[in-house]
Amino acid sequence: MSLYLSTLPVFVTWFSVGAALLLVFGSVYLHVTPWAELRLIRSGNIAAAVSFSGALLGYAIVLGSVLSHATSRGDLVAWGLVGLVVQIAAFFVARILLGSGLRERIEAGQLSSGILLATISLVAGVLNAATMVY
Repeated sequence: MSLYLSTLPVFVTWFSVGAALLLVFGSVYLHVTPWAELRLIRSGNIAAAVSFSGALLGYAIVLGSVLSHATSRGDLVAWGLVGLVVQIAAFFVARILLGSGLRERIEAGQLSSGILLATISLVAGVLNAATMVY
């Protein structure tokens, strides 16, 4: 049993770095969206909840790949930040695709916009993760 626990310090370190990267991504995402995502979610806005959930899941997919392939904590952080940039870029591409008035549609709870934003984030996350294999 103690043999299994011998890797616990590595797990704690890598999990902590991964969780910190996820928190950084969430914070950056909340700052780049032109709507108050958490306020909207707290008030029951499903479109905002779906959109933000998709963004977090998309980046978590990226982190899963990064954690599986990184060879050091520096490697993990560097590729985690590359993935963050790609995921934020995907949000801006989605904004262009969805056109003007996106803020108003999300704030109004238009689920179709939230679903498409989430889907674009998930697709970007899968592509992002798949291309981080070396």
